[in-house]
Amino acid sequence: MDDLTSTVSSFNIPPTIITGIDASKRVGQQAKRLGANRALVVTDPGIVKIGYADQVVKQLNLSGVDTSLYADVTPDPTLQNVNDGLQRYGVDGCGLIVSIGGGSAIDCGKAIAVKLTNDGELADYMGVDKIPNPGAPLIAIPTTAGTGSEVTKVTVITDTENNVKMMLSSPCLLAQVALVDPVLSLTTPPHLTSAVGVDALTHAIEAYISKRAQPITDALALDAIRLISGSIRQAWADGGNIVARTEMMIGATVAGMAFSNASVALVHGMSRPIGAYFHIHHGLSNAVLLLDVMEYSLAGSPDRFAHIARAMGESVEGLSVMRQADCAVAAVERLINDIQMPRLGEIGIAPDKFDAVVERMASDAIASGSPGNNPRQASQEEIVALYRKCFAPREA
Repeated sequence: MDDLTSTVSSFNIPPTIITGIDASKRVGQQAKRLGANRALVVTDPGIVKIGYADQVVKQLNLSGVDTSLYADVTPDPTLQNVNDGLQRYGVDGCGLIVSIGGGSAIDCGKAIAVKLTNDGELADYMGVDKIPNPGAPLIAIPTTAGTGSEVTKVTVITDTENNVKMMLSSPCLLAQVALVDPVLSLTTPPHLTSAVGVDALTHAIEAYISKRAQPITDALALDAIRLISGSIRQAWADGGNIVARTEMMIGATVAGMAFSNASVALVHGMSRPIGAYFHIHHGLSNAVLLLDVMEYSLAGSPDRFAHIARAMGESVEGLSVMRQADCAVAAVERLINDIQMPRLGEIGIAPDKFDAVVERMASDAIASGSPGNNPRQASQEEIVALYRKCFAPREA
């Protein structure tokens, strides 16, 4: 995996990324630059309640862009959310989508955008590089330091009838503009700060250990690991710490650039079925798996885990590569303990219901394709065992 001298790789990100305090106030200017007269603002009820949706509408109106609002996006957006947004876009004659919120709102906006320009059903485009036409213009504004969806070419939409999280990956899903404003993350409560923060860390770690890693994503992933591991405790403990919030937002965005182009691995493959069967927030379902899956995967690429330990600030001089790699796992365990992340068995999943579907979850995880990128390959039986290990209390 480290012999990249003859590897040809592609790298895709949005053409315009604006970062920094009050970056979100550029939304009207960017909408006009994209030629829009009316924008559909896609968000969720929580963002409306906080007032962020009104702020975006105000900035768009000040720039001469009329607005319509679709604010019913659910956590882990569904096909129904996409179809409802599509209808609003068409009825109101919109020419641009502005998604503001966490990964759910942005993923929903991406799916609406590609449905506007591609025939058929979203399910037709599941997988990698199956979307023929770029989506309608989209501006993405994240409010949490988590998914990195504002810069990724990935969307995940839940088919509630079949309990399937559909993953679509294509450059056609990229936003035209990403506005990364740390001020919008100041209202994120501690439990969500920790969950989405570990999700972002997972993106960076999996991008770095992925079999599809490349030199550009390696540099981004290691920097994201450094930024997130160095600021997540402070952001969790003091939500008003704008320095920590800024580092977290930039870290999550950089991690998004990395994993969108290097892909994710076993953690994400296992997390999607948890969300589909138990409706657990995507960030949390990744966070409760990360530690034990890292421990399992370490033997497949100890040198890369050693680099992760260094990026997290671990002192590894004089240690063997395997001992250095162990330091990465230990550093993640300390971080998770410090920000009080729960175990899989502590997030409200009934043990009997978990046992009833764990074999199917393992099959679904393998079918997603992400585990194939892991440095240590896992059989269905090993994935079932990992699920059970994550569900149990951590051994002292």
